[in-house]
Amino acid sequence: MAEQTTPSPGQISRSPDAIEADIAVTRAHLAGTIDELMVRSQPKEIARRQKESMKAKVAEATHTPEGNLRIERIGAIAAAGSAVLLVLVILHRRHHRG
Repeated sequence: MAEQTTPSPGQISRSPDAIEADIAVTRAHLAGTIDELMVRSQPKEIARRQKESMKAKVAEATHTPEGNLRIERIGAIAAAGSAVLLVLVILHRRHHRG
């Protein structure tokens, strides 16, 4: 069963016009929220946010909080990339030889 509550003194004296104005404000706020959710759920917007997130992660991984490059991390990333590339080249050559 629904619980009954006693209205507060401010609610008793509200005019229908005041109630309608509150409803209009709430409706406008809800419409704005729905519009924002629709924009956020578009594939282009999702891709844009993911791209920005990836840029931030790369910047955080390769720079100090002061903005200086982290040479040791960049070197490690380059070495790892080179190792992967070397393995791919070797596998490609083996595949085409035999």
